[in-house]
Amino acid sequence: MAQDKRDYAKLSTEDISEFSVFLKSQGLSLSSVNRSMSGIKGFYRYLSLEHGLTDPTTDISSAKLPRKLPKALTIDEVTRLIESAEREGDPISLRDKAILELLYSTGARVSEIIGLNVVDFSLNSTSDGDIHIVKVKGKGSKERLVPLGKFAISAVENYLTRVRPALAEKNPRSEGALFLNSRGKRLSRQSAWQVVLDAAQATGLTGKVSPHVFRHSFATHLLDGGADIRVVQELLGHSSVTTTQIYTLITIDKVREAYSTAHPRA
Repeated sequence: MAQDKRDYAKLSTEDISEFSVFLKSQGLSLSSVNRSMSGIKGFYRYLSLEHGLTDPTTDISSAKLPRKLPKALTIDEVTRLIESAEREGDPISLRDKAILELLYSTGARVSEIIGLNVVDFSLNSTSDGDIHIVKVKGKGSKERLVPLGKFAISAVENYLTRVRPALAEKNPRSEGALFLNSRGKRLSRQSAWQVVLDAAQATGLTGKVSPHVFRHSFATHLLDGGADIRVVQELLGHSSVTTTQIYTLITIDKVREAYSTAHPRA
């Protein structure tokens, strides 16, 4: 078929479908096949609109890609990553540890973490006691309130007391940014990424860790611990619970694996 030359104006829907099958037979991934078919569909859409040619691709849909489950770290791996960030004799490492603690404690995206300001933290009194809250600004400037765990509170307060004042003095126009670089300016996304990569290297987890892995781990561990999926949805800032439900598949996978291993008639 690779050498079969045909007039594009005379190709049928069956011809296009056969070409899709041919691409798959050549070992191309579904995503590569979809990209090729998307180009063909765009070509015929143009011919249809500009030259009135009948579009043979209107009934052809893209192959459905298998849904990839997000990868979460174990609680021990997260703990080791966070603890590795604090280096004796290096004050700036207190900032790095606070970044990692917040990534895991809030499930926030790295862009949301570096966008935090000092004023985004507050202490709220409830009937059950005081709760530390951080206001996170997500996609579309949509704000959400996320409670903080005691480890994150301790790390942030340690950074604010021992490190940030000296950094802020270098740049009076830091405008209240929480995390500052060595010049007193708001920390960049790339620098925050490097903090995570350095921690991964220090703990032998290189290639397994990214800032988003903290978000995946946050959601997975909450659901494993019995949190309601609607609560997790709110904490992650997902507009639809369908997006959050992918994390339940990870938990179901663990249940299935445990059942298969433990049940005598599985």
